[in-house]
Amino acid sequence: MFEWTGGELPTFVTHLECSLTGERYPADTLQTLSKAGRPLLVRYDLDGIRRALPRDKLADRPQTLWRYRELLPVRRPENVVSLGEVVTPLVSLPRISDRLGGGEILVKDEGRLPTGSFKARGLALAVSMAKELGVETMAMPTNGNAGAAMAAYCSRAGIKAYVFCPDDTPAVNVREIAMQGAEVFLVDGLIDDCGKLVAEGEQEVGWFNCSTLREPYRIEGKKTMGIELAEQLGWEVPDVIFYPTGGGTGIIGMWKAFGELEKIGWIGPKRPRMVVVQATGCAPMVKAWEEGVEHAPRWENAHTFAAGIRVPQAVGDFLILRAVRESGGFATAVADDMIADAWREVASEEGLLLCPEGAATYAAYKNALADGRVGTDERVVLFNCASGLKYPMPEAGTPLKLGSAVDWRKLIGAIPTPRIPAHKR
Repeated sequence: MFEWTGGELPTFVTHLECSLTGERYPADTLQTLSKAGRPLLVRYDLDGIRRALPRDKLADRPQTLWRYRELLPVRRPENVVSLGEVVTPLVSLPRISDRLGGGEILVKDEGRLPTGSFKARGLALAVSMAKELGVETMAMPTNGNAGAAMAAYCSRAGIKAYVFCPDDTPAVNVREIAMQGAEVFLVDGLIDDCGKLVAEGEQEVGWFNCSTLREPYRIEGKKTMGIELAEQLGWEVPDVIFYPTGGGTGIIGMWKAFGELEKIGWIGPKRPRMVVVQATGCAPMVKAWEEGVEHAPRWENAHTFAAGIRVPQAVGDFLILRAVRESGGFATAVADDMIADAWREVASEEGLLLCPEGAATYAAYKNALADGRVGTDERVVLFNCASGLKYPMPEAGTPLKLGSAVDWRKLIGAIPTPRIPAHKR
């Protein structure tokens, strides 16, 4: 949990900046998009952080995202809204790596966070800053996990929450949102249709619109994925990051984090190649990357069972694409049947139950390894953005009737003879 007893937090925020034009905005007032209609980015006195925080000082701090507090925007400790945002583990896939003949595969398992997904990072910061800036009511559109996170953190902060979901959002997400105190509405459309309703309500009733990238602070929470990853790898970065991309806050945040870490002297100039992973039924970023443009038009008839990446259009499209191009990465799409196969494969072979969006990154990695876009000696990190337990899984189980004879050999199949260790023969 968060712990701090030294008065105001040692933050170094200087201003907010339009991601498109560079226009500056004050940091300590409530902001949404810039005048140009683009996301605002938080800027810091990085020289001040370099002087104030040698990276070895982190060793004695609790293992939560708040260990990086100098690189975060909350100024007063009483406004930190925390549910225990742990440092998430890197889980290796050695059996799969050996079978595929590739390099090291590491999964950053974000399902260990509060509310079971990486959305906890962004919403912990967004709600903390909303509390600091006097917000009393928040609303957002969601495909599930972000709404659950906002509901939980708003409940913790005493802020009223309204959440709008597509009506085919997994029931577990809808019920989770409601259980955590939010008013939840089911919309017969996609997430951007939900976003239009949130924007209408913003004008009519005055709630704070917490849609993806329409406020500056979710990026700051998500960037801690990049800081954590570098620290876990001994202040190095992997060769390639595969990231399931809907609104893209995480890929934008990590790219921002790597730049800040270099400027404060914690990492060198090496960057991972950033790979956008989408589904073939909803791949606006892939199409824009392939066409060499900076903005991705709305993807019509968006569909995929990996709900978290079913985002037809992203307000931060140009920031996502810049990160991919500047890093020498690429954007790729995988079909739903490949995602389903990958989901089962990792669970049955490595014992790690990914979410469908996380499984999409593994499917994309297999394709990239096969066609040479990723080398056999490269270390890759796949982001699993949520616990697989939050998603409907295929039905399973063979029924047995008590009192009937069991044909064990037919039921179980050929059972291999146990091997006797040589020293016991």
